Amino acid sequence: MEILSAIIGISSITVGLAVLIIIAEKTLNDYGECEIDINEGQESLKVTGGSMVLSTLSNNKIFVPSACGGKATCGLCKLVIREGAGPILPTEEPYLSPDEIQKGVRLCCQVKVKRNLKLMIPEELFNIKEFKARVEKIEDLTHDIKGVRFKLIDPNQIKFKAGQYMQLHTKPYNKVKDTVYRAYSISSSPSDEGYLELIIRLVPGGICTTYVHEHLKEGDEVTLSGPYGDFYLRGNCNELVFVAGGSGLAPIRSLVLDILEKKINKRMVFFFGALSKKDLYYVEEFREIEAKHENFKFIPALSKPVPEDEWKGETGLITDVLAKHIPDASSKEAYLCGSPGMINACIKVFEDKGFKEEVIFYDKFS
Repeated sequence: MEILSAIIGISSITVGLAVLIIIAEKTLNDYGECEIDINEGQESLKVTGGSMVLSTLSNNKIFVPSACGGKATCGLCKLVIREGAGPILPTEEPYLSPDEIQKGVRLCCQVKVKRNLKLMIPEELFNIKEFKARVEKIEDLTHDIKGVRFKLIDPNQIKFKAGQYMQLHTKPYNKVKDTVYRAYSISSSPSDEGYLELIIRLVPGGICTTYVHEHLKEGDEVTLSGPYGDFYLRGNCNELVFVAGGSGLAPIRSLVLDILEKKINKRMVFFFGALSKKDLYYVEEFREIEAKHENFKFIPALSKPVPEDEWKGETGLITDVLAKHIPDASSKEAYLCGSPGMINACIKVFEDKGFKEEVIFYDKFS
């Protein structure tokens, strides 16, 4: 009886503490109604406090770029918040320069709406829309990369610049109870206005990539938002050098298709790096483009080919292949998409060849 009484007593204390924590959370986090002033009176939102600025704006159909879905790992969701943001958090500091801090720039995925806010939103973000779409086709491009084609439903057309990206919103599955979103570059041509194509590589443990690879089916309806991003053609030089690895091929494909469709007179060379032959895809498509257009050259390279690949193309790190084929920076622009490590290494090669910072453009996938 004494043991039973002790167990009951401990259980009662535990339940009591849990109730107190819930009450405290509701009391301390009850920020009531807050007002968000946008662009000095251009727009005003009345919202319930307690959520991050990023999600609060999204719920009001104002979409701020965020490749990581609000985890403070991409640093894209920067806005100037003039009043009400509170002190800068340690999670923000790595992504903010001293000049940005002085101007009031913050990561809106890390700023909670606790009081009235005054913030500035670039005009172009008001043009970003939410799209309902149906999955028309899913294909295995490699052992861990899928290509997904979406038919737009509402709105049924989109205008974007080749190189930009969309955010794909998941639906709950298995133990994942919440909707999340992640950024994926558009791989299709802007002329295909009623459709979007994305290339999505499986990331072990990734909520969105697992959803796509294991749960998304043809015929499913999904939500997308966009377009986002400033990775697009500048075209101020005669020759364009494209470099990609893995799913980083997506925006490069969109750029190449767009340039050829518009008959823009540029020489192009596309370096695509992979580990072995099983990691290559769209090779036949780019070989066909190369055969039809004398101003386009495709150079795939394998860093770790295996004997069964019977590979006769370029081998080695993509940086070595770049250094071999690019003699100098004369009248060239570089467009890079891939992992941060690959991008940083390629930038070093380009700088050694004489490329200035202003002609090197890139999207990093972390």
